Amino acid sequence: MTKKVLVTERLAEAGLAVLRDKGCEVDVKLKMTPEELIETVPGYDALIVRSATKVTAEVVEAADRLRIIGRAGVGVDNVDVEAATEHGIIVCNAPTSNIVSAAEHAIGLMLACARKVPQANASMHEGVWERGKYTGVELYEKTLAIFGLGRIGGLVAERARAFGMKLIGYDPYCSPERAEQLGVTLYDDVDALVPLADFITVHLPKTKETIGMFGPDQYARMKDGVILVNAARGGIFDEKSLADFLAAGKIGAVGIDVHESEPCTDSPLREFDNAILTPHIAASTQEAQLRAGVQTAEYVAAGLEGSIVPTALNMAPVPPEVMDAVGPYVPACQMMGSMLAQIDGEIPQFLKLTTAGALAHADASILVAGTLKGILSYQSTATVTPVNADAVAKRHGIKVETLSSPDAGGYASTVSVVADGTEVACTLAGEAQAARLVSLFGYQLDIAPAGQSLVFEYVDAPGRVGTIGTILGEAGINITTMQIATLPGEQCALVYMNVEGDVDDDVLSKLRAGLGDLKNLWYVKL
Repeated sequence: MTKKVLVTERLAEAGLAVLRDKGCEVDVKLKMTPEELIETVPGYDALIVRSATKVTAEVVEAADRLRIIGRAGVGVDNVDVEAATEHGIIVCNAPTSNIVSAAEHAIGLMLACARKVPQANASMHEGVWERGKYTGVELYEKTLAIFGLGRIGGLVAERARAFGMKLIGYDPYCSPERAEQLGVTLYDDVDALVPLADFITVHLPKTKETIGMFGPDQYARMKDGVILVNAARGGIFDEKSLADFLAAGKIGAVGIDVHESEPCTDSPLREFDNAILTPHIAASTQEAQLRAGVQTAEYVAAGLEGSIVPTALNMAPVPPEVMDAVGPYVPACQMMGSMLAQIDGEIPQFLKLTTAGALAHADASILVAGTLKGILSYQSTATVTPVNADAVAKRHGIKVETLSSPDAGGYASTVSVVADGTEVACTLAGEAQAARLVSLFGYQLDIAPAGQSLVFEYVDAPGRVGTIGTILGEAGINITTMQIATLPGEQCALVYMNVEGDVDDDVLSKLRAGLGDLKNLWYVKL
C-alpha cells in the first residue's frame, strides 16, 4: 500500500522529491489550524513539520496510521514526544542541518553588538555621518563564555578562536577531552564563570533547568559592559530584568534571535538601540533549509521502510559505526521475526539472538528491536515499531537474550534467532545486501525468501517434489526458486519453495493429502 506523508510547513522541493522517489504520496497542506490538523492527520503514515505546527497528544491520538513524525530542524519543542512514544511513533529531527547557520548567526550578532553595526547603518540611512558615536570594541583577546558545547557551541568555539578570543565554558555533559580539543576552559559553576566574561553566548536546549537560567542575580555578577548573545532558545535570558540592566548600563549590548513567546512583537528590549533583535532567523539560510528538508525526508523514508532512523529522539542513540555494521541486518531481522511468528503461531516466551562472524562484537540492540517488530507486528493488532517494541515485548512476557560467536559457518557474518526452540538464521549477500536464509530448524539452506513461500518438512522419498509441482501446477501456482535440505543421519527433508500465485486453503489441503509422511507445512507471507 502506498505510504502517505502529510507536510504542514514549507519543505525544500528536494526533500519532497526524496519522498516521491521512494513511492510516497505527499500532501503539502500549509497553515492548518489545530482543529484542521486533528481532522486531517488520520490516514497518514508520516507527518513532517517545522517549528510552527504543534503536534499535541490530541494530534497523536487522532493519527490512526502514523508511524513517524519528522521535524525539519533541530528542536522538537512543538512535538509531544512522550505521547508519540506511547503510540509507537518515531520522532526524528535533522540535528545537523542548520548548525553552521546558527553558529554563524551567533558570531554575526556578537560582531554587530561589538561594532554597533545596525545603529551605524540606521544612522547612515537617515543621512547622518557620526563616526565618533559608534566606537566599538574588538573581539581579539576578549574572553568569551560559551554555555553549551554541543554541535553549535563547538562551531562557535572554533570560529571565536580564529578571532583570537579566550574561551571559557559551562556544559555539565561536555567531557574534558572535548573541551580541550575546542580550546575551552571548563567551569562547573555558573556563578563563578559569569564575572570572567566579556562576551556570553548560550547554545542550550529549552529545559526546566535552562529557562530563566540568567536573571538578576547572574546579571549583577557580570562584568560592566558585557555583551550577551542568544541564538538558541527563547527564555534562557530573563528579558524583563535584562531590560533593566541594559537601561542601567551594566550590560553593554545584547543580540537576541529567539524569544520566550513567538512571534514576538512586544519585547521589553525594543526600546534600546544596543539590543540587536532578529526574528528567529539563525537557521534561515538557503543551505540550512535545503539540508533540513532533504535530511528529514530521508529519515522519514527510512522509518516508513522499517529501517532504524539514526536521529530518532525516542530511541536509544545508535552510533554511526554501529549503524554501519548492523543497520543493513535490521530488515532481515524483521523478516525472520515475521517468519517465526507465522511458523509458530504463538508469541514466544523466550527469544535468543546470536550475532556471528564480523558482527560478533557489534551492539545487537537494534537487531533485537527489528526482530521483535517482525514478531509482534504480525501477531498483534497494536502498532509496533523499534520505538516501543521492547516495552511491548515486556508486556507479552518475552525474555530476550543476546549472544555472539566468532564462527559464522563459512559466511562473513550471520544473525540467528531462536524463538521457543524454533531456529532461523540469515546472512546478507551482494551489493544490494539482500537477505538469504542459511538455516531453518537446523537445516542448512542458502536461499533468498520471496513474498510468498511454502515450507515443507517430510520423510524424504522419491517423487515428493513431483507431487508438489503437480498440485501447484494444477492450481496455477508457479514455483520461482526452491531448495531442498537434509540433516545428517535423519530421514526427513526440508523444502523451501518461493511461489507466485494464490495459495488458498484448498491448495494447502491438497498438498497435505498428497504428501505421505508430511510432518509440517507452512505458508509464509513476507
